[in-house]
Amino acid sequence: MKKVIPQVSFWHTIRNAFRIVKNPLPVINEIIEEKGDTFSMHMGGGKKAIFTADPEIAQYVMQKNNRNFRKSEIQTHLLAKYAGKGLLTSEGDYWLRQRRLIQPGFHRAKLAALTDIMLKVVQESFNDLDQLAHTNEVFDICDEMTKMAFNVVAKSLFTTSVQDEELTELNDNIQSIQEYIIKKLRQPYLGWWFFLSGKGKLQLQKSKESRNIILNIIKDRRASGDSYDDLLDMLLESKYEDTHQGMTDLQLLDETLILFVAGHETSANALAWAFYLLSKYPDATKKIRDEYQTVVGDRKIEFSDFPKLTYTTQVIQETMRLYPPAWITDRLTNETDEIKGFTISKNKMVALFIYGLHHSKTLWDEPEKFKPERFTKENIKSKPPFSYMPFGGGPRLCIGNNFAMMEMQMVLIELLKRYDFSLEKNQNIEAMPYITLQPKYGIKMRIRKKNTN
Repeated sequence: MKKVIPQVSFWHTIRNAFRIVKNPLPVINEIIEEKGDTFSMHMGGGKKAIFTADPEIAQYVMQKNNRNFRKSEIQTHLLAKYAGKGLLTSEGDYWLRQRRLIQPGFHRAKLAALTDIMLKVVQESFNDLDQLAHTNEVFDICDEMTKMAFNVVAKSLFTTSVQDEELTELNDNIQSIQEYIIKKLRQPYLGWWFFLSGKGKLQLQKSKESRNIILNIIKDRRASGDSYDDLLDMLLESKYEDTHQGMTDLQLLDETLILFVAGHETSANALAWAFYLLSKYPDATKKIRDEYQTVVGDRKIEFSDFPKLTYTTQVIQETMRLYPPAWITDRLTNETDEIKGFTISKNKMVALFIYGLHHSKTLWDEPEKFKPERFTKENIKSKPPFSYMPFGGGPRLCIGNNFAMMEMQMVLIELLKRYDFSLEKNQNIEAMPYITLQPKYGIKMRIRKKNTN
């Protein structure tokens, strides 16, 4: 039976333009309450998109008929302009070839080799955190997690091949570029100002500087012949099945930069939100500590321990349900399609509202509450597929999802072993949907070292 997609009028969009620029989440949530979980709304430039928080439609687009849906120009052109042609921004046969080439590098045996690298990075952060504990200074957990996640990705990629000054420059440049891109998306009518003010040219220069840093690291590694058992080694050693040749320096550069862009900020945001929630729910913190003591005890953690840290995993999963790092994703139809009786015309944008899926009152009991036990095997089996998709889904499921989960487990347990975290009172904690879902004003905390006697 043919159905008509509910429409949000152009004037409704105009009336709410300021609110959408400020924070689109409340506006989209209000429309879902009024129109249902699938509707059509105007975007910047007068174009319309179909928004949905329906898991059946999400599964159809991302998995069942994924070949008829391509990424939009936001990812394949706008983001690629600054980040290059890597897995996140490429499409079609080239993407499939690259995915098949790189996928083995994220298998369990490869990740096991990164355990000690991750642990070392986390333990190196103790110097700064001990100082914060000593002074009882208020700090933003978002800043600390961004720094830590960036270092984890950097050292997992390059081990000892990158200088601290280069890391700082890379981090600052990537953050600046992302902020610029989100402004262009939210305020397309200011394109003339971005051009005349030179802001676009400045971001291209930052991209060039970042690419030069990474390219020099790649060239130095090739020339050295040394082996470090890191992700860069994995990328260098990967060979195409048909030619038995490896990637060019340009391909290596693009894929490495994408791993930086996609790999650090998502984990950093999830970790910041996790410490925020754990500060509000101390019982969950105690359960994580007790679980760690049971599974690991006083020895050094090993790769084989991570699957046994089930409650810690559930806390991370529930954090990413409440605060999904990727709060929305989009696809364009290659040809006219039909989903659940809705006709979707050719070249139409379908925006999968991940935040809406994760907060749906029909999919989740008390969706605004923090309940890690939602993610026991028994409970999660009862949910429709694609009710929960913090890493996307289908063939384009995030290639680094297992890496990210291991990283977040490592950070949580190592820091909770050593520190108590307390949330500063009277804060305005607001989830702000930039490219990723970030705390708009940060999350202010204090820490103190645990008494281990």
